[in-house]
Amino acid sequence: MTLKNLPVQARPREKLLARGAATLSDAELLAIILRTGTAGRSVLQMADELLATFGGLAGLLRTDAAQLARFKGLGGSAKRAELLAVMELARRALAAQLAASDAFEQPDAVRALLQAQLAALPYEVFAVMFLDTKHHLLALEEMFRGTLTGTSVWPREIARRALALDAAAVVLAHNHPSGDVQASRMDVDITRQVKEALALLEVHVLDHFIVAPGQALSMYEAGLMP
Repeated sequence: MTLKNLPVQARPREKLLARGAATLSDAELLAIILRTGTAGRSVLQMADELLATFGGLAGLLRTDAAQLARFKGLGGSAKRAELLAVMELARRALAAQLAASDAFEQPDAVRALLQAQLAALPYEVFAVMFLDTKHHLLALEEMFRGTLTGTSVWPREIARRALALDAAAVVLAHNHPSGDVQASRMDVDITRQVKEALALLEVHVLDHFIVAPGQALSMYEAGLMP
């Protein structure tokens, strides 16, 4: 079933043009990109299933071509390529926004970027946002990768990369695949170790985010920064 087979008032494309993109659900916006469904499944049903399979938009942003190819209805390379291109544009738009302004004054944008990069991963990753003197984003890089139970973090490696990028500040981030974003004693200790190591270089640790699908904790806002 194509979008053209739906009643005019129910067609996502026409609804978007008439009422604005903000009035559409995630599934409706995704249906516009997909354009067609499969036999016995409308494009809106397909969009709903895609979001459910990959954990919503945040999960979809972390999905690669191989994962999409296993989803029924995305076997064709053209549709997969279009979807991957849109997702990459979304990630680049978030990064560009933070590269042009003070990241520390845009906690929602920081959360969105970290969600897109880390939240849906099935293993634990420790990443660092490197910022310049005006807190504009220089780079967001995965520094360490671990298992579901933890990650080994080496402050000297973060310090070395901060020097290479001439960073003045950093925002730390890691994901909790369990879905629980509460900070552990280990999270606080790691933050302290990195903060002490970077202080010798006059590089400031502004925050440490813990992210999971659908949520993110700022240790700074929670009063947990050592």
